[in-house]
Amino acid sequence: MKIVKFLALAAVFTLAACKSTPTTTVSTMNRDIYPDPQQAGPDLAAALKTAAQTHKRVLLDFGGNWCGDCMVLDLYFHAPGNRPLLDANFVLVDVNIGHMDANQDIAEKYGVPLDKGVPALAVLDEKGMLLYSQRAGEFESMRNLQSSALTGFLQQWKPGGAGCSTAVNC
Repeated sequence: MKIVKFLALAAVFTLAACKSTPTTTVSTMNRDIYPDPQQAGPDLAAALKTAAQTHKRVLLDFGGNWCGDCMVLDLYFHAPGNRPLLDANFVLVDVNIGHMDANQDIAEKYGVPLDKGVPALAVLDEKGMLLYSQRAGEFESMRNLQSSALTGFLQQWKPGGAGCSTAVNC
């Protein structure tokens, strides 16, 4: 009897969450965020080419489809306040780390210590130079952060105007 009550309560909470969540948010929960780990290299190469042509930055998102915090980050990427900012300024590359056993070389190249947790982010300029590497697990507990934390991050690392460089983020 307790199980039936629990399942009924879980169904009510699920329906309530779906009704209060935009359709785009719910649809992101029904898909794999991170492609096959072997896709990371080609995706990164394509992103660097696009970034060079569009003068955007490359945003590397290291994680796995098993990671709840990675799902929250993806929801925040697609939130109405963040999606336009992301699309206008960044080329997003979702890098699948498998079960902490894939694409370690890419994480290492960009100074992302995956042992601090995922999701983990790195920002590259349009030429592929590292501007930022998450070194202390800043987004590892996305479930405890608001969407505005990502908004602030995107604002901080979006490309600046004339006179900006990899040494001075503006």
